[in-house]
Amino acid sequence: MKFQDKLTSALPIFCLLMLLLNCTQQKQKNKIIESENSPTKVYTTPLGLEKVYPTPSAQMLAQYEEAKNDYKKYPNKAENLIWYGRRAAYLGRYEEAITIYTEGIDKFPDNPKFYRHRGHRLISIRKYEEAITDLQRAEELIQGTENEIEADGMPNARNIPVSSLHGNIYYHLGLAYYLVHDYEKSFEAYLNCRNSSNNPDNIVSSTHWLYMIQRRLGNTEKSNTILSPVESGFDIIENHDYYTLCKLYKGTIPIDSIAVSGDTPSSDALKYGMANWFFYNNDSIRAEKMFKTMMEGKAWTSFGYLAAESDLLKYYQQ
Repeated sequence: MKFQDKLTSALPIFCLLMLLLNCTQQKQKNKIIESENSPTKVYTTPLGLEKVYPTPSAQMLAQYEEAKNDYKKYPNKAENLIWYGRRAAYLGRYEEAITIYTEGIDKFPDNPKFYRHRGHRLISIRKYEEAITDLQRAEELIQGTENEIEADGMPNARNIPVSSLHGNIYYHLGLAYYLVHDYEKSFEAYLNCRNSSNNPDNIVSSTHWLYMIQRRLGNTEKSNTILSPVESGFDIIENHDYYTLCKLYKGTIPIDSIAVSGDTPSSDALKYGMANWFFYNNDSIRAEKMFKTMMEGKAWTSFGYLAAESDLLKYYQQ
């Protein structure tokens, strides 16, 4: 067969291959467009899992637009920038929120709130070292200042805020250290968090992490003394799952009495605490199974999910 004839016979195959290549590129392009612009864009986790960003409600979108308009009217008002960023983050627009907080830092470099909130959202997208840098700066800026209650963007059932500026800075700093497995620094941050407020919700949430850290470090006796501030009959407003876990740690309830349901940040906290209980009580296989099951959930920015993910990467070489 002459070269020209070979070329002619191969032409249909070549055209088919080019068509398939073009379709593949178009699909990839569409995926990139969706990933950048759609409110239901896809995030790929460090474990290679594709997760859909949350679909916002009409109310959340309206609140976002209101915050955005307030910012446009008074762009140099710090609280407007903060709420604009918070509302963006509640929609799952974490990168947008980070950009907004960065603008706030440029305008108000000595305001710890922007570092606190940007640090939180850097945690959401797994930039833990950058989050630590921000939260350390926020910690520096609050030294010698009076603590203040931090308003809720999504109020609890009683509409009573239970967290504070200082407490949230230390809480998120402790979390970021925990996620990079720097347990000593995480413990120090969570201890500062617990000391920032004596309300029961703050006590049980910080004590939960303090206890787990000491168990991870192999300090069983110290972990038990950590539980002393947790009292029976606490009036808990938000952190019921943390309270349940603290009661497990204290031995007042057995682990098989704890019922877990749902796919929310709150349920993830409970799932992670229970999986971690098996982990440091020498049942690594059961812990791994629970950690992996958590990876199937939708709340992929919840603190429990992030902790399970980081443990799988470090201890199970996923």
